[in-house]
Amino acid sequence: MENKSKSKAAIVKLKPIEATPESFEEYGQVIEASPDGEEFGPKDAQLDLSRGIPRFYVMRLEDRPLMFSTITHHASVTQCLGSIGGHVWYLGVAKPSILDSKENKNDPEKPLAQSHCGHFYVPPAVDNVRVFRVAGPRFLKLNRGTWHAGPLFKGDFMDFYNLELSNTNVVDHTTHDFIKKNGVLFSIDE
Repeated sequence: MENKSKSKAAIVKLKPIEATPESFEEYGQVIEASPDGEEFGPKDAQLDLSRGIPRFYVMRLEDRPLMFSTITHHASVTQCLGSIGGHVWYLGVAKPSILDSKENKNDPEKPLAQSHCGHFYVPPAVDNVRVFRVAGPRFLKLNRGTWHAGPLFKGDFMDFYNLELSNTNVVDHTTHDFIKKNGVLFSIDE
């Protein structure tokens, strides 16, 4: 069934943007090497791990071709991802769209959804999706609520450092399916 859906989807090609501290600023941070002994500052990952037990682990991913139709966000945590060895990888993103409990949930201009986790959000728009290319000894820190798809890469498998909460993928995992909701499959035009 999923392959049939993908074959009927309109393909949107995205040109990758090189991930730099400036280009990725709306989605999180690009963290690069700093000298040993340098004090904590704005170039360090600004983490929010306050809502649970942090989990830092090596994640092996297999068969992640340069296309995606689903995108995910985590409402309770920042997340850090980086390839082991500095290999090239890609990440699809859209800006956070979680609504503060004080925001008007009855605004007809905002197509609201409620996550199974309980929070309200505005689903990401097709036109707001970007893809970033990450190369070298750096990692990405995603702001809380940043929509993301990937990591994606060209090889058969790749290992990544991953920092999130111990139960992020169980209790804090909201997904938007662009094929079901928008009839769209994204392809990275590399």
